[in-house]
Amino acid sequence: MKSILVTGGAGFIGSHLVRHWTERYPDTHLVNLDKLTYAGNLENLKDVETLPNYTFVKGDIVDEKLVDELFDRYRFEGVIHLAAESHVDRSITNPLAFIQTNILGTATLLNAARRAWNGNSDNKLFYHVSTDEVYGSLGKEGLFTETTRYDPRSPYSASKASSDHLVRAYFHTYGLPVVISNCSNNYGGFQFPEKLIPLVINNIRHHKPLPVYGKGENVRDWLYVGDHVAAIDLIFHKGQKGETYNVGGHNEKQNIELVKLLCRIVDKKLGRKEGEAESLITYVQDRAGHDLRYAIDSDKLVRTLGWKPSVTFEEGMEKTVDWYLSNEAWLNNVTSGDYQRYYDRQYGNR
Repeated sequence: MKSILVTGGAGFIGSHLVRHWTERYPDTHLVNLDKLTYAGNLENLKDVETLPNYTFVKGDIVDEKLVDELFDRYRFEGVIHLAAESHVDRSITNPLAFIQTNILGTATLLNAARRAWNGNSDNKLFYHVSTDEVYGSLGKEGLFTETTRYDPRSPYSASKASSDHLVRAYFHTYGLPVVISNCSNNYGGFQFPEKLIPLVINNIRHHKPLPVYGKGENVRDWLYVGDHVAAIDLIFHKGQKGETYNVGGHNEKQNIELVKLLCRIVDKKLGRKEGEAESLITYVQDRAGHDLRYAIDSDKLVRTLGWKPSVTFEEGMEKTVDWYLSNEAWLNNVTSGDYQRYYDRQYGNR
């Protein structure tokens, strides 16, 4: 059975990818390596944890010995590298954690793949999943393309830019077979509620303030997580080695516009008076180094590999709100911290 290593598979995007892959490719053994930091949640994967083609390993991608042992044991033919510290606010508070995981962790994985494959890289692939934030900030016009000059503005984006450069260096120096994708802001179910969309939904649910940075004028391009996973699948199987592919949703929204849309949707679904949630909007001091606008040009992915989003922004937002309102227990476990005990309950005695 072909084996693939997925890093960070208990996180938001990772859990969607693991579920997609194990169901779509039952003849592929997926090994999920996750450190289970605050954003890693095994409750995201309850429905796949007993599948015969799935194995979970708790561990750190910086642990060279562990990573090498996994390559030796499972003879991976592919790596899909998603594990990362990813919240900009946390990177401002603790940049060294981002340097450790995003840069040293990526280098550890690259070294393990290089050693294990040792020049015999036919049918092998190291797929590095990155972010549009490496490109910096756009003005009111223009789009990020695969050739846009890197200009990271936060410790998070700088660490991801560094990891991108490492991946390309291993391709050019050692001939390691790699691809990179840079995606825009993802949204959907199972996202840790420090991120904007689940935070807003959860706060509306509890009549709490809805914090908006500055005037809410910052613009983001929103990509439904299911469409991102479909793009990863396509790039992994059909992407050209050494290439970079941008993945965007073509859904540019100002933060305040997005928050007000969520207010309207949640008020309606909860049967509340129109405008009730909007009264909770609270403007707070802007974040340091806050990029004004991100917008992705996905033309290369669409043109060369035939990818396209499957849902409109409105459909995706409706599905996302429905998911969070229907999964109150999941939200309660995450916000209370109870989810962090799931590993001990399920795996502690093994």
